[in-house]
This record gives sequence, C-alpha cells and structure tokens, in this order.
Amino acid sequence: QVQLVESGGGLVQAGGSLRLSCAASGRTFSRYAMGWFRQAPGKEREFVAAITWNGGTTYYVDSVKGRFTISRDNAKNTLYLQMNSLKPEDTAVYYCAADTNGLTVRADEYDYWGQGTQVTVSS
Repeated sequence: QVQLVESGGGLVQAGGSLRLSCAASGRTFSRYAMGWFRQAPGKEREFVAAITWNGGTTYYVDSVKGRFTISRDNAKNTLYLQMNSLKPEDTAVYYCAADTNGLTVRADEYDYWGQGTQVTVSS
C-alpha cells in the first residue's frame, strides 16, 4: 500500500510555470506506474500524464504535450509534474495516482490516489 500527498499548486498567470510534487510513503514506490490527473469544476476527471516504474516511458494527453513533463525520483519516493506555458484551461485540481499494473490512461485502473492540489491559471 502507498499513500500519496501532492504539493506545489497555486495561482499563476497565463504563460507561467509550476512544478507539482507527489510524495509517496512506503518502500514500494518504485513498483508502481504513476499518473497525473486533473479535474476542473463541473467536469470529469481527466488524464494528464503517466510514467512507468523506472521512468523509461511517459505518455501525455495531447493538450499538454510540449508544455508538461512528468518525471520521478524513486530514491526520494517522489513524482513530479513540471508545467510550463500554463493556460487558463489548465485550471483544475491535480491528482497523482499509483497503478500496480503498469502505465495506463484510465483512472479506474489506478489503485491509490492523493488528495489533490489546486492549480489556478489567471488570464
């Protein structure tokens, strides 16, 4: 089992940058594929990015390609999401999640979730 805690959210102007972190408890972090999701008010939770257990493969939703970078440091039990060139439509609560079965874009296949961190991008 793993517990996840996100941090790094905040208010930023359009065009700015933020780096989200997701700290994982336990010694099994490196066994999990990890993902970032987001949910805007009145909308369903949306896949953003995912990374395999060793960081060797990453995958992004088209709307963030070239702007966001997912990475992980297994020695620090931490997942990251570097977000550049932010847009107002990136405003959402961002969640990290862990999956025991490998990289996937489907939220219902992730086993553990953090509580979320708010990202607000002003125009």
